[in-house]
Amino acid sequence: MQVSVETTQGLERRLKITVPSANVDKIVNDQLRRLSKTQRIDGFRPGKVPVSIIKKRFGATVRQDVANDVIQQNFYQAVVQEKLTPAGAPQIQIDSLNEGEDFAFTATFEVYPEITVSGLDALEVEKVSASVTDEDLANMLETLRGQHATWSEVESESKSGEKVTIDFAGSIDGEEFEGGKAENFELELGTERMIPGFETQIEGMKAGEEKEITVNFPDDYQAENLKGKEAKFAIKVNKVEAKSLPEIDDEFCTKFGVAEGGIEALKTEVRKNMERELASSLKLTNKNAAIDALIDTVEVEIPKALIDQEVDSLRQQAVQRFGGNTENVPELPASLFEENAIKRVKTGLVLSEVIKANEIKADDDKVKSLIEDMASAYEDPSEVVNYYMSNEEMLNNMRNVAVEEQSVEFVLSQAKVTEVTKTFDEIMNKQA
Repeated sequence: MQVSVETTQGLERRLKITVPSANVDKIVNDQLRRLSKTQRIDGFRPGKVPVSIIKKRFGATVRQDVANDVIQQNFYQAVVQEKLTPAGAPQIQIDSLNEGEDFAFTATFEVYPEITVSGLDALEVEKVSASVTDEDLANMLETLRGQHATWSEVESESKSGEKVTIDFAGSIDGEEFEGGKAENFELELGTERMIPGFETQIEGMKAGEEKEITVNFPDDYQAENLKGKEAKFAIKVNKVEAKSLPEIDDEFCTKFGVAEGGIEALKTEVRKNMERELASSLKLTNKNAAIDALIDTVEVEIPKALIDQEVDSLRQQAVQRFGGNTENVPELPASLFEENAIKRVKTGLVLSEVIKANEIKADDDKVKSLIEDMASAYEDPSEVVNYYMSNEEMLNNMRNVAVEEQSVEFVLSQAKVTEVTKTFDEIMNKQA
């Protein structure tokens, strides 16, 4: 096998590989002889078909199949020999496949970039901490009460915190616009679900009342044809309902699986869940802060093949979030995901270099801690821990997570870190 390497542009490499004709022709002839033993052709006894007849009928197909195998085997040997690391599948062009001629093909692909990570001690990172206060707990209990509220119809004027069921039809310059009309639309006043001014002008209306309101679409509204436009909405209120919140008593506690211990047990359980979610959000917030500071200082040429792969992955995740049914769904444009894909690929490349350069290995205690933290959200944590610890594939996944976290911890240990304390709501609302 002869190999020549050419750098075309940036990270792209072109390998020209030539395999002696004798090597390929021998494999082709061996396969043709095997076919002559198994093929049934009229006029010949089974197993007695001349190789020349088999070659005439199947020669081109067999040679192509052999070529595919030879390409795969020799491409792998060539990149190892030339110490290249492909960043994606190669584009193959067969230059010569004729019998009696050396088999030549060209493989074009991108390689992983060379990355140097230095100056970690100059990085400036804001590390955030927060805790769950009694006030946070009280607010969460009120949120839980709101989630289990009941509604009862009233005849009084609607006000913030009440729910109205309305019909509405919107128009601009006397013409109705798409998406501006609905019937029996439920709206809780004060939630600011609608454009500014919509809800406040409905407050004070009673069931059966009708009126026209005027609002302005924001300049940054998502629909291009509505940005900054003044619109009129004909409103009819069909129903007004007031909210009734349940009492926090033993019956309320049972809705959350707290059968014993009453209110104090519920508070303990809710606080524990809040602290677990806060810890997870803080870890993610600080991880992102460290990564953002790191990748901003490293110049990396990113292989397009890796970006394309990440775009496809993000596109599939987006479809799955909307039900997972890809049938009759138009392909989402790559531009929607490209910026995020570039950041994710760059993050992976840079962290990989940090891990490699500093020989970071998965710490067993770290792995076990991660598994235990994840398992604590389940009814029987010990069962989940045992499952992970006995499943090598799942265990390896957690080792990868541990190595990534350890690499971020290493970056933070080297950087100039500023400690900042924030509230529970500041952290959780940002994550939401």
